[in-house]
Amino acid sequence: MTKLIAALIIIGVLYVGWELFLYWDKVKNEQEEDKQKQAAALNVNGDLLLGMPYKLEPSFQTARSQGAAALRTWLKTYGAKVEDPRKAWIELDYCVAVARQDPAEAKRVFAQVKARLTSSSPVWPRMKQLEKAYE
Repeated sequence: MTKLIAALIIIGVLYVGWELFLYWDKVKNEQEEDKQKQAAALNVNGDLLLGMPYKLEPSFQTARSQGAAALRTWLKTYGAKVEDPRKAWIELDYCVAVARQDPAEAKRVFAQVKARLTSSSPVWPRMKQLEKAYE
């Protein structure tokens, strides 16, 4: 009887050890995937994101070079024609540009972008990076 109990204890310890190993391996893989996603997110170029008709690109570049007021006007005029993720990227650019003159406006636009984005968006890491400044 004591041999049976000892064998069950050994089997139980081996099973718990195996489950702990599987859990550790899962956590390690998730951490590696997170690092890869963060590295890929750092390489995102906002000008290459989908969502803006190519005809609007020249006017956008002009507005961006003219500053926050021109970018605000451009967003009001053409914002409905632009889709995420490009629209979110442009709005975050606007937040950064207008933050010194009108912090309340920057926070309002940032809150709208944050409410729209999901964690699978290519703009998500940039939004998370700016989150501390606008909340």
